[in-house]
Amino acid sequence: MTESVLTESRPHRRIAIVGPSYPYRGGIAHFVDSLDEELRCRGHVTSIHSFRRLYPRLLFPGQTQYEPDADESAEKANRVVDTLSPLSWISCARKIRAEQMEVVVLNHWLPVIAPAMGSIARRLSRHARTVLVVHNAIPHEPRPGDRMLTRYVVRAAHQRIALSQIVADDLRNAFGVDSTVIPHPLYDRFGPAPDRAEARQALRLSPDVPVLLFFGFVREYKGLDILLRAMPDILSTLPEAVLIVAGEFYDPLGPYRDIIATTNIGASVRLDNRYIPTEEVPAFFAACDVVVQPYRTATQSGVAQIAFNYDCPVITTDVGGLAEIVRDGETGLVVATAEPRAISRAVIRFFGEGMAERMRQNIGYERGSRSWAQLADHIENV
Repeated sequence: MTESVLTESRPHRRIAIVGPSYPYRGGIAHFVDSLDEELRCRGHVTSIHSFRRLYPRLLFPGQTQYEPDADESAEKANRVVDTLSPLSWISCARKIRAEQMEVVVLNHWLPVIAPAMGSIARRLSRHARTVLVVHNAIPHEPRPGDRMLTRYVVRAAHQRIALSQIVADDLRNAFGVDSTVIPHPLYDRFGPAPDRAEARQALRLSPDVPVLLFFGFVREYKGLDILLRAMPDILSTLPEAVLIVAGEFYDPLGPYRDIIATTNIGASVRLDNRYIPTEEVPAFFAACDVVVQPYRTATQSGVAQIAFNYDCPVITTDVGGLAEIVRDGETGLVVATAEPRAISRAVIRFFGEGMAERMRQNIGYERGSRSWAQLADHIENV
């Protein structure tokens, strides 16, 4: 977390945050907890209003919505919101009013959450300033009714923060609302990276082999199948290369295993099909040379924010806001199309031209431009 000092000209505020928090897992929960920590460091009085039920089981493809071995004593949030219960939305708004909060920060990332967030924002509109942080305006995997639900929430708040320019464009073009663009901060909550040699030893990797990392939940839109089909071409030039896939599969595993078998790349691919606990995250990024994100669609990427926190370059496709995050040729490589040949050429170029060290330095120089302080500054000025 960025060390912050509250100046005399910056008054203490009472700020509520609505969104999933520990023990919920995943990027949105990490975002909520990180923002809360930054605001508390500045001396503000904060409260988190989380969910007692987040995703209905029918809509959640994973094994669990919670962190492994979650410690209930470590919870900081009021777990009051139920995605499917309007009474809980009323209760949440009442709790925030009783706390006399001046600013309420709500998070939107999926249409299924929109009725809850929109209703809470509307109930508080005369009592506090409401700010909606929009992670995604258009979902990666759309369903009928998505835009109607999203319109309900994005028009409910007094102000909106978009975490990338593409999200701001979607808000303007699809819903006719303006927003302030604040780049998604780097995720710095996973702890320091171990020594590279130590990390490779822990993951049973040879010291000098090229290592690619695909990290996070596996969904069709993230294009892991594209990367797997690119591996034979990569291995023809970099025969010792290893691809680590670290994350729980939300898609059926069978089709991916079929690609590995038919392309004969099994010896060069490691599938770690599980949610990676917080304490294990640093080793994966310390051990790899580059993170590869062959996404078919995207807005911004929490994975890229973890990678850059560990000065790790990223190879990504030019979709959504990913090209806003990764500066082509400076902090990573941006591929024009989500196709195996394009991905393999970028990977071969990255290693062939020895780009890693220069890119790591560039990422280090830019770290301050993607801090939680920027987001907190904006919220303080609401």
